[in-house]
Amino acid sequence: MRLLVVEDDPDLNRQIVAALEDAGYAVDRAFDGEEGHFLGDTEPYDAVVLDIGLPKMDGISVLEAWRRDGKTMPVLILTARDRWSDKVQGFDAGADDYVPKPFHMEEILARIRALLRRASGHASSELLCGPVRLDTRSGRVTVDGAGVKLTSHEYRLLSYLMHHQGRVVSRTELVEHLYDQDFDRDSNTIEVFVGRLRKKLGVEVIQTVRGLGYLLSADPA
Repeated sequence: MRLLVVEDDPDLNRQIVAALEDAGYAVDRAFDGEEGHFLGDTEPYDAVVLDIGLPKMDGISVLEAWRRDGKTMPVLILTARDRWSDKVQGFDAGADDYVPKPFHMEEILARIRALLRRASGHASSELLCGPVRLDTRSGRVTVDGAGVKLTSHEYRLLSYLMHHQGRVVSRTELVEHLYDQDFDRDSNTIEVFVGRLRKKLGVEVIQTVRGLGYLLSADPA
């Protein structure tokens, strides 16, 4: 899953990005509204953490512009303001959730997990596909109850496919959602990660749909 953090406070931006990366996400960052708006308008993010009080372009204006342009990614608003009217303004602008400052980082992580689940139609924090289970809270992956150790990129790949199981996902889409902006993207590495993931899982749940991409399904092709 690929996320964007738009926060002008350098220390807070760094802390949020570090926490999200430790949780297994690919994360891009912006420090003002104009840069944040541009990235959100041109890159395919799975969710955004957006501060309201931004220089150059405030967060509400950024969010309104995204929604006018048809951008539907979930947006979690951060703000030092805690008045009910500010919350209403944020939700009316198109926010999906709202957290006032100061906050505990675990709350941000939990709310992001919830936004990603809802966006992909999942109600539980545990994603299942046949014998494969992925716990989005702990990052633990099991097959028939036995733990499977994955690298960060293998975990991101499995997590994205688990969130979108039953749908063919192209290599291009995987590249766009697994790597941050600074990563040297090469679609050939996706095939390598898929091969490693298949070996580690030991079950036939990742199908190759020739010419289109990959399908995660508990039913064999």
